[in-house]
Amino acid sequence: MEEPKMQAASVVIKPNEEFIQEAERLKPALLKRKVEAAQLVNVVRDEAVIHGWRAEAAGEPALLSAKELGKGDSVILDFGDHRVGYLAFDVSSVGSPPDAPLQLKLTMGEMPVEMAEPFSEYEGWISSSWLQEETLTIDVLPKRIELPRRYSFRYVKFEVLASSMKYRAILDNISCTIVTSADASQVEALHHPDDELERIDRVSIRTLEDCMQEVFEDGPKRDRRLWLGDLRLQALANYETFRNYDLVKRCLYLFAGVPDEKGNVSANLFIEPTLIADDTYLFDYSLFFTTSLFDYYTASQDEETLRALWPTARRQVELALEQLDDRGIVQDRPTWWSFIDWHMDLNKQAPSQAILIYALKRAIQMAVWVGCESADRLAEQLSVIEEAALKHLWDAEQNWFVSGEQRQVSWASQVWFVLAEVMPAGANQELMLRLLNTPPEIGLSTPYMHHHLVEALLVSGCREQAVAHLKAYWGGMLADGADTFWELYDPANKTFSPYGSYLINSYCHAWSCTPTYLIRRYGL
Repeated sequence: MEEPKMQAASVVIKPNEEFIQEAERLKPALLKRKVEAAQLVNVVRDEAVIHGWRAEAAGEPALLSAKELGKGDSVILDFGDHRVGYLAFDVSSVGSPPDAPLQLKLTMGEMPVEMAEPFSEYEGWISSSWLQEETLTIDVLPKRIELPRRYSFRYVKFEVLASSMKYRAILDNISCTIVTSADASQVEALHHPDDELERIDRVSIRTLEDCMQEVFEDGPKRDRRLWLGDLRLQALANYETFRNYDLVKRCLYLFAGVPDEKGNVSANLFIEPTLIADDTYLFDYSLFFTTSLFDYYTASQDEETLRALWPTARRQVELALEQLDDRGIVQDRPTWWSFIDWHMDLNKQAPSQAILIYALKRAIQMAVWVGCESADRLAEQLSVIEEAALKHLWDAEQNWFVSGEQRQVSWASQVWFVLAEVMPAGANQELMLRLLNTPPEIGLSTPYMHHHLVEALLVSGCREQAVAHLKAYWGGMLADGADTFWELYDPANKTFSPYGSYLINSYCHAWSCTPTYLIRRYGL
């Protein structure tokens, strides 16, 4: 997968301090809970499982205090479920008094493969510093160690890199203080008659919970950042579960607080050490600020926030409309980037056109709600770009929406035009059934895009097919050992990574948490 095309850094002028202060006021207190390891495990080779490695039980954690570890020895702990938090442990010595420092290496992993394959062999294009490991040099024993960095893991491997021949190390009282801003007491039990959907719902909620920190993070392992595309989907799942409206509101105010000189919101934000807008601007993600505000107001009825952030939401649509050619079609140029999905061959023009239509419809409704005079003008523009899409992007001979100069047919184009509801309901249903029966070559790569497929099936009235796909795809992750849902999952290529290595993939990822929204919102 090619590296994302980045827009040159924009100078952020006149940050909206009032918005930033409101976001700071909404900063949540993190809920904390101490958990201990569930068991000792060995990680063994098994070509029948994903990535070729599985964990097998090797004893109760209490046995650890009897294990004397010397140079070259290692032990792996399984915390029984996915954890996000801070590790702590006691280390002491047996034998002669320690006459040299103890050097320990800790490796934290969300999957067994991270315990087995050395990070030193990683050759992906994003930084290896995201791989979770620590090397500690401990001069004085015994010692209580509390790691200052937060980690995302199920498994922890302890390796003795160096000590001395005169003593051996003992590890004990290993625990993790898990942190989240999600209050599990707010989630209503589902009690679904379908056991598989019940489990998918539960794991979806756990995925969302572990990504809810001081903001909605995209992944607690990597990038630990607030991305607009992830926020949109997390917020939808949150409205059906934790109902933490203030956290959504905080994130919206953060984005609106630091636009660029044109008023464009960044695709993602850095929160520490200070609020900084990244220099990545995505056509679709900017529009998702508009749709996220629409969704927030629909769920919360917070009119004050709607009115405060409406100008920012409107501006994203205005900037997107500037990208149209004289036909009313989004220009397909090398100088722009629209994410849509992790697929190196996907042409983004048609799905981006559909997303613009999707966002514009919601912007019109918000304009009506706030009494904005631009509602009629936006409605006129909507009519123009819908007509242009049907004239230039719908291929009546093929019965597909096509994209780019090569008139590419992709899943993403069909899915997004159904979600945008450009065609009548009957035509949308026919299109989705045709998509399932005669699938295009350019498929879907991520749970992010599979979410949109399932919702398009539901919107078009293909409920049975939607349930079947949800169970096949997210149920497939469960069958492959998921405790939380993953950033990337291709059932036909389970080693897929756009970054060059599955070791750096995120195995708890925000954009994968939406089955709970789909199940609860649509009554599946």
